[in-house]
Amino acid sequence: MTPVRLGAVGYLNARPLVFGLDREPRFELRYDIPSECARLLHAHAIDVGLIPSIEYLRGPQPYAFVPGPAVTSHGPVASVAIYTRLEPRDIRTIAMDTSSRTSVALSTVLLGRAFGVTPAAMPMAPDLDAMLARADAALIIGDVALFLDPPAPIRKIDLGELWTRETGLPFVYAVWAGWPGAIDAADVRLLQQARDRGVAGSDDVARAYYPDDPDRQAVARRYLRDNIRYGLGDEELEGLRTFYRYAAEAGLVSGARELTFF
Repeated sequence: MTPVRLGAVGYLNARPLVFGLDREPRFELRYDIPSECARLLHAHAIDVGLIPSIEYLRGPQPYAFVPGPAVTSHGPVASVAIYTRLEPRDIRTIAMDTSSRTSVALSTVLLGRAFGVTPAAMPMAPDLDAMLARADAALIIGDVALFLDPPAPIRKIDLGELWTRETGLPFVYAVWAGWPGAIDAADVRLLQQARDRGVAGSDDVARAYYPDDPDRQAVARRYLRDNIRYGLGDEELEGLRTFYRYAAEAGLVSGARELTFF
């Protein structure tokens, strides 16, 4: 049987979803940043990918979700944030981390809805000093944001916290999605079981990710335990539909689609 080409995200928060899959012959596993994972899926270079949730609406044809596993939060996420020296209502330009697509859309939605601003965006690598030298604010995600502790007067606006404050709902950052027919029920179970093992073994994930750095391991353990969630339940799906509706209203996608599952 031909292996399923599985595109995963290399960030710490995604590692529990692929726990043990590198030893599973059914999958041919690779790691990329979120935006590249989406590009590969759109190009049919992988069969299933852990893609930014907004990219479900941007594929060349409707994808299907893997039911159950996802990268979500309900409240502070710690690793998706806007940094600025200004009051949010005064932001006119924002440097956007090119690693992300969902977080770019989320920041655009929340800046508009919570603060009434639509800053001009410029794509940049995630370097806070360089970003704030060119723009009023900076969006940074992933492992870089998790360990970024900027000095005053730079403030950090946690987008997971802001989303839940504005909506009362969880936010869904990434989902397993793929081409229709790419996987079967047994493959879905393998992905669900990997998630279950990874969540149960999150301390092991943190140790493996930062093998020579006990301080970072401690931060990673708290992050995986307290900030990131891995279930795509009814409340998360409501949060996802709300995000899609807001993104469409902001002109970031052409419109919402029905959520289809393998």
